[in-house]
Amino acid sequence: MLGAQCTENPPTLSSTCGSGSVEEIRGLKTCATGNQHSKLAILMIADAFGYEAPKLRKLADKIAASGFLVVVPDFYYGDPYTPEQYEDKGCEDAKTVVAALKAKGVSKVGVAGMVGVRLAKFDCIDAAILLHPGPITVEEINEVKTPIAILGAQIDNHAPPELLKQLGDVLSAKAEVDSFVKIFPGVGHGWTTRYNDNDESAVKSAEESHLDMLNWFNKYIKIQKEEEMSGNQCCENPPTLSSSSGAGQVQQLGGLNCYVSGPADSKFAVVLISDVFGTL
Repeated sequence: MLGAQCTENPPTLSSTCGSGSVEEIRGLKTCATGNQHSKLAILMIADAFGYEAPKLRKLADKIAASGFLVVVPDFYYGDPYTPEQYEDKGCEDAKTVVAALKAKGVSKVGVAGMVGVRLAKFDCIDAAILLHPGPITVEEINEVKTPIAILGAQIDNHAPPELLKQLGDVLSAKAEVDSFVKIFPGVGHGWTTRYNDNDESAVKSAEESHLDMLNWFNKYIKIQKEEEMSGNQCCENPPTLSSSSGAGQVQQLGGLNCYVSGPADSKFAVVLISDVFGTL
């Protein structure tokens, strides 16, 4: 059953928002964004408002900018979200999408969203992250075999801090599975994609969670793949990425996000190429 927090600050849905395009994957309408030929994919699960939420697609574009193919399927088939219907079918649909991605040559898949905890007990994905999750049981966490991160809210009736701390303890006892649990202060359920643009603190918390998600996927999807291609030394001593580091600013040049520093009116320019960890 949907609680009040699940429907707070509803988005204005748009079928044309974001940089991606809608295609069909195994019969599911799916917004796909990023490098269509990438071997690294992220499956993002929409909240109760579905895959046409603008901030969800904006987040998908942000993740895609780091070199991932990001797909956001319409797991609700154009209908309003109902927990009963989704719980019965959502995990199987997600497994179908993962299989379709691998059939087209994708070698590593990460999942962001509630169904990630169910997929994490299989071998079909390489990492999972839950953003303001719904109710999770200790039994589900005990079955996890895949690196998993949980980003929770301090003010959340569905997954309160006490539950998240308990789940964190269970995960910590599973030495064979890397995990990360973080509780964001002063925010409520849905804060990562339904924040108020006029609330500076809310925006900052959402952006922090987005960076945590990107770091998690870089660690278990992108960097591990680059280790296979480039050798371990290329990925030793990895930095903690930060979108706000340095004195410059991020601008778009030729369709690419570029970190720019120095006098804007200078007639002399230097182009620096990042290593495998990117520009952040």
